[in-house]
Amino acid sequence: MRVYKDSPLPNLMRSALFALALALLTPPYSAIALMTVFLPRHTRWRIISGWSRCVIWLSAWILGLEYRVEGRENLTDRPAIILSKHQSAWETLAFQLIFPPQVHVLKRELLWIPFFGWGLALMSPIAIDRGRGMRALRQMATKGADRLAQGFWIVVFPEGTRVRPGATGEYRTGGAWLAVRTGAPVIPVAHNAGVYWGRNAFIKRPGVIRVVIGKPIASSGQSPELLNETVKAWIENEMLGMRPHP
Repeated sequence: MRVYKDSPLPNLMRSALFALALALLTPPYSAIALMTVFLPRHTRWRIISGWSRCVIWLSAWILGLEYRVEGRENLTDRPAIILSKHQSAWETLAFQLIFPPQVHVLKRELLWIPFFGWGLALMSPIAIDRGRGMRALRQMATKGADRLAQGFWIVVFPEGTRVRPGATGEYRTGGAWLAVRTGAPVIPVAHNAGVYWGRNAFIKRPGVIRVVIGKPIASSGQSPELLNETVKAWIENEMLGMRPHP
């Protein structure tokens, strides 16, 4: 029985209940995450990603927020680099259910967040200092090659930050550069999570998030700039068919 379907609670109250559930869940799960420090990387990932699974389940049970995935058949047998639209915190969680074991390219400051950052640090992310320019790219390439060799997929949000529904941010070439440097295929992803779970929005809305997975794009023989433009064109074209408002 779901709170959303069987209660007349407005979005504000359901969102408050969801926030309370997260506050109760996160500290003890962080303790569990810290106890995995000596386990193999993939074992750590599977245990810690359980928190994201719990959050996505709670969002469906309390908020009535579900999702539909199109294009699962486009997932490759070998680890790939996911270049995705970025609108909310939802996709950073849901991708752990949708895709094979993965690591994120992220700014290192996120690892300093109490509880959340501690668990994130144990999931083998590629944390970079964006202010270091080419040195950060070289660091990303080295760590990225290691993660791919370990069997992890790599998630990159080329816009760098969350953008509101209907908007397009600047697509940075870092993810495409990493793909070209490592020879890994690219999987483009479009979604409309921001319509229901907005950036920094306390109130979440019920509905069905649409996630579209594109066909793999070979990185061999391409320049990062051309690959980046190809990915951008595909993602933004898919976004045209997704409603900007609930």
